[in-house]
Amino acid sequence: MTKAEIVNEIAKSTGVEKTAVQSVVESFMESVKDSLVKGEPVYLRGFGSFIIKHRATKAARNITKNTTLTIPAHDIPAFKPAKVFVGAVKEGKKKKK
Repeated sequence: MTKAEIVNEIAKSTGVEKTAVQSVVESFMESVKDSLVKGEPVYLRGFGSFIIKHRATKAARNITKNTTLTIPAHDIPAFKPAKVFVGAVKEGKKKKK
């Protein structure tokens, strides 16, 4: 599902204009991004958490040149779904089979 499809679904189910829904969706995504950039996780009860995961320094190999590189430690954004979310997805998979 794309952002445009999400906007269409929300507009259809709420009766709000697509332009208003699009600005809300984009503002939400921007707020999540800004929070994570500041190092603050975002918790949405019943949905999940947008968190920052720390990756340690590690060694990697370039097999074509037979050399070793060091990948520095870094942080990456991640999403951890809530138990209710995971359960709903599992139930949806069972129904499709």
